[in-house]
Amino acid sequence: MNSLTPILSTVTASFLGSFVEVVEAFTIVLAVGVTRSWRPALTGAALALAVLAALVLIFGPLLALIPIETLQFVVGVLLILFGMRWLRKAILRSLGVIALHDEEAAFSKETAALQAQSTDRRADYLAGLAAFKAVLLEGVEVVFIVIAVGGAHGLTLYAGLGALAAFVLVMLIGLLVHRPLATVPENTLKFVVGLMLTSFGIFWTGEGIGAHWPGEDLALIAIFAIVSLASYAIIRGLRGNPAAKAAQ
Repeated sequence: MNSLTPILSTVTASFLGSFVEVVEAFTIVLAVGVTRSWRPALTGAALALAVLAALVLIFGPLLALIPIETLQFVVGVLLILFGMRWLRKAILRSLGVIALHDEEAAFSKETAALQAQSTDRRADYLAGLAAFKAVLLEGVEVVFIVIAVGGAHGLTLYAGLGALAAFVLVMLIGLLVHRPLATVPENTLKFVVGLMLTSFGIFWTGEGIGAHWPGEDLALIAIFAIVSLASYAIIRGLRGNPAAKAAQ
């Protein structure tokens, strides 16, 4: 059980985090393909994937040169910061303080921008550049998630499989429906991923400074439960706050 806990949690965190990022990138690539043509859309996406693959090949092996305790501490702190950012946005969206991310709106906005550039002789180049930037920016976050959740315990392969599964699933669904995945409960996914990344961060930061968690890897489940309860309490507390209600 102890050996399965980090593997399952790593695959799940990588899959959910990557799924959110791939959905956002797919929306832009789909807008380019539908509005302009699929050639610049796929060319831009392929070039971005090549750059991401190069980043993994360059920086991935460097992780093996870092002492495991140092790696766990650094990755743990980064995961806490990254996870808390996702949690903060998800909480504010659930309270109505900031707007929910709308893939249909993002698709319409990108489509309008591409249509406005249709008379430009560089239209294909600009469309391909839009696809390239979308895949690269979202892909960098996917690479960070894969390396962060998998690197500290030597589970990068499992994290990569989780990200790959998310990529394949989004592509299959997107190509079948041929429209933005607007029905995906993105804020819920971001909230769960934020909880998981923060939990991983706390666990690995502790290991990096020499802490011995009770139950070893099973402590991840307890940390996740505590972070979840704390986040839920924050949401309940803010919903009862007059200032938060006024912001809604």
